[in-house]
Amino acid sequence: MTAYQTNIRPSSDLRNHYAEIARQARENRQPIHITVNGRGDTVLLCEEDYAALIAERKLWEALNAAEQDVKNGRVAPLEETDQKIQQMLDNWRAK
Repeated sequence: MTAYQTNIRPSSDLRNHYAEIARQARENRQPIHITVNGRGDTVLLCEEDYAALIAERKLWEALNAAEQDVKNGRVAPLEETDQKIQQMLDNWRAK
């Protein structure tokens, strides 16, 4: 797991120094926590980190669904599954 340095900025900084904050998020690849009245409100991420976060979430959802399939006896032969996975990887690499 990646250790993040905590970067906290008030919402007024976001309004008054957006370009600096956005550059910092992109270059440092660390989340920036935005506060309103001293309380956490929003977290700003660069686009690449956000995409990675969404991909990870989708992977966890797929793994959870697969675990439920196994628990409920919804399984397929290994060879068939391997072929489907290989086809999915080939399609993904072709993009």
